[in-house]
Order: sequence, then structure tokens, then C-alpha cells
Amino acid sequence: MQRREFFNRILTTSAAFYAGCAPLKPLPSPTHSNMDEVIDLHTHWFSPEWVSLIQKEATANGAKIGKDSKGNLTLIAPGLNTPFQPQHIDLPTRLKVMDDSGVKMQALSLTSPMVYWAPPAFGLRLSQVYNDSLVKAHQQYPERFVGLASLPMQAPDLALEELKRIAPFNAIRGVYIATHINGKNLNDKSFWPVYAQCEKQGLHLYLHPINPVGESRMQEYYLRNFLGNPYDTGIAAASLMFGGVLDAFPRMEIVLPHAGGAFLALVGRMDHGTGVRPETQHMKKSPSSYLRRFHYDTVGHSVSWMQYLINQVGSDRVVLGTDHPADMSQDNPIQFIHSIPGLTELQRHDILRNNAKRLLHL
Repeated sequence: MQRREFFNRILTTSAAFYAGCAPLKPLPSPTHSNMDEVIDLHTHWFSPEWVSLIQKEATANGAKIGKDSKGNLTLIAPGLNTPFQPQHIDLPTRLKVMDDSGVKMQALSLTSPMVYWAPPAFGLRLSQVYNDSLVKAHQQYPERFVGLASLPMQAPDLALEELKRIAPFNAIRGVYIATHINGKNLNDKSFWPVYAQCEKQGLHLYLHPINPVGESRMQEYYLRNFLGNPYDTGIAAASLMFGGVLDAFPRMEIVLPHAGGAFLALVGRMDHGTGVRPETQHMKKSPSSYLRRFHYDTVGHSVSWMQYLINQVGSDRVVLGTDHPADMSQDNPIQFIHSIPGLTELQRHDILRNNAKRLLHL
């Protein structure tokens, strides 16, 4: 059978969307006692200890420290200009926002500047301080916060060291990495030992863009975020798929931000190309057969796109995310999920809570 004919046959069956991934065991129907336990998997936090370390030592490690027009500390490094705003740091303020929006728990993670700009040794220290802060936040508010660990991925051997150090920490429920590491795509073989250790420890990967592709052409109109972030998410997902990471680590789940970015929108194009291009001769399955190897958050800002996403991958592969407290965050997350037509109550509660509980081993 010709390769192209083989892929065309795959594309004609809806089962293609479910290949390569064992089905998740459904949870019981929600009861009144757990209806309000909403979990947000896409939130960002700069711990005070982490910001303090940056303030004290970033200059000695190649970055510039300054202040913005509001008096907030800023870090400037190649491709980065990050202000540390109070709403990203203060937990009591965050808890009030969570209470007002009906969110019971957040998974805390870094965002830009992350730690890859730093020399390896300082990147490790930054990761250690941040991960220890996640533990403290969980201990202080065990029902409200869990952590997604930071790793110095610019030095995979040190990332492995930190992964093993945090293994006993119950607060750490996943690993947070960028959609590329200083220009290296995520299928780079230097990262594979880290993935193997994540899989061994049962820690799933959560991705987020940093320094997105095409940034030099997207300085105006905030296009680096509007377009660049979703584009970069698509590149990361494609590199993990075409680069064999998904096949090599079948027990490691990967959560894509911004409702999957460009990956899902362009999967048909990749399906066609995989059947005709020599660069993808190694592929034994179509790209669309990998869609359910990923989870997708709800930061899409579009009800119609969420309908399409759920129709393609299933509600058991969609998790609530807000991007709190960024200005691009999803406001009123619970109301947004309830505005998606055609969902059953169980599907809504899968998205609001149940799927996150599986991923976070709660």
C-alpha cells in the first residue's frame, strides 16, 4: 500500500484522533460536594524569594536589573524584558481573585523570564529557590496551590539533578518548560534523559512560550503574544511529534497552552505533507493520530474554537486554564466553560476539575 493511501485511509476514520493513547478511565458523575472544586492549570507566580534572588544576583549573571514606570523591578536579558508586578507575587491577592472567580486550586508556574537566560549554575539555583517556594506555598495553602517545577533545561544534567531532588516533594505535581530552550526544539536528544526521568517520577510536562518565533517581525500591536505565542506552541507540539518524543515516552502527558495554539489548526496540513514529503518518511502514523497525546487548556478566548477543539480531541483532553494574572488571561473561566453549547454536565466538570485531578494525581 502506498504511504499516501495509508495516511488517507487513516484520515477518513474518526478513530485516528484516538490512536496512540490509552483511554482515560472515567471518573464517577459529579456530586454536589465536588461541583465547586475548580482547578486552574495555567497560572503564573513569581515567588518573593525567587524575585529577591534575581534582584541580588542577576546582574552578576549577565542580566540587567532596573525599574519600570510603576516602580516594579525589571529584568532585561537577550530577548527578555520582564517586569515583576505585585499581582504576580502576592498570594493573598491571588486568593481573593480565585475566590471571586470560583477557582478552588491553581497549579503555580513560572512564566517569562523563566531560568534559561542564566548561566547553568545560576539557573539551577533559581530553579531550586522557586521549587522550594512552591513547596512553601502548598504547605501554607494545601487546598489552594500545587506546583509545576522549574528546571534549568539549558543544562540537562543539572535539570536531572533538580528533578531527583524534588522527587519527595508532594507539592510538585508536574514540570513546566518553555516551547524551546534557547532556540533548541524540544525533540533535541539532549533533553531525552530529562523526559525519561519525568516519566519515571510520574511528572507530566506543561509547556509555555517564551521568546516566540518570528519576534523581530511582531514588535508592533503585541503580535508577539497574539500570534507568536500560539505559533510557538504549534512548533513545540510538532517537534515532539515528528521528533519521536511522543513515541519514546508514551506514559508522559503533555499539556499545551492557549488551546493548543497553531498545532490543531494546522494538523490537516501536516497530515497531507507527511504523506508526500521525504523529510517525514520515518512517520508510521499521521499527525492527526497524535492529537490525543496532548491535553489542551481553555485559553482560546473563543467559544467556537473550544467547540471545535472538544469535537476533535474529546472533552477528556481539555483542562481549565486562565493565564492568571496576565492581561491576556481568560476572565470568568467557569462562566466561559458553561457558555460552550452542547456539553453535558459531566463534560463540563471534566474540563473544570476531573481532567486536572488525573494529571496532577490529586
